[in-house]
Amino acid sequence: MLIVGLGNPGPAYERTRHNVGFMVIDELCGRRSVQPVSKSSFEGELFKMGEHFLLKPTTYMNLSGKSVLAVKNFYKIDDVIVIHDDLDLPFGALRFKKGGGHGGHNGLKSTDAAIGPEYIRVRMGIGKPEHKSQVADYVLHAFSAEESVSLPEWIAKAADAVEMLLKTDCAEVASKCSLKGM
Repeated sequence: MLIVGLGNPGPAYERTRHNVGFMVIDELCGRRSVQPVSKSSFEGELFKMGEHFLLKPTTYMNLSGKSVLAVKNFYKIDDVIVIHDDLDLPFGALRFKKGGGHGGHNGLKSTDAAIGPEYIRVRMGIGKPEHKSQVADYVLHAFSAEESVSLPEWIAKAADAVEMLLKTDCAEVASKCSLKGM
């Protein structure tokens, strides 16, 4: 299985709402013995975790699908999990589904265009700004001080859910691991 965390590379984006996918990949790497995989054509940070792969695309959010497709094709991987931020869910929510639309999320748009929409999505709610015109600024800023207190627990719960997805189906994980918010 290929587990993809969506985000943007570099220290300027490290703790932003748009990078929760990267944060979950980092959590998984910290829990398990992983081996870095070096191949520049993947355009991402790739790690081998047992028989699975963890990917943080370094293409920036809008071109994530390019990296996902390169790894998927090279290793002939059928099953993909994508972990991403979701403006339509309140902060701390955790939802799971297979397939669906991109909801305007550029990382999902790119991934859908590259590999199709039939992959498992780990949707991590980040809330939304007061005005739609503030979305780009909102997702590229750090979590509030209040949100930051709950962030480690939320990231850990998302990583727990991803580990469960490696053993069972999406419906079971959704029934056991979904969160309304923190």
